[in-house]
Amino acid sequence: MTEQITLPVSGMTCQHCVGRVEKNVSALAGVDKVDVSLENASVAVAYDKSAVSVDQITEAIEDAGYDVGAPKA
Repeated sequence: MTEQITLPVSGMTCQHCVGRVEKNVSALAGVDKVDVSLENASVAVAYDKSAVSVDQITEAIEDAGYDVGAPKA
């Protein structure tokens, strides 16, 4: 079953940042779609919660060099 989560991400300043986050998160098994918004400083992810966790998604963003806040409702 596909879940949707939007995470606030700080530190992204350009399209290169967007690309790094998209690449890291998309590489995770179970991630169906990644929508990075530079304007909103957020990352929306559609994922299969039986294959990947929010912690793994957060870690992938942090590994790209950005800070992740609490999920938005």
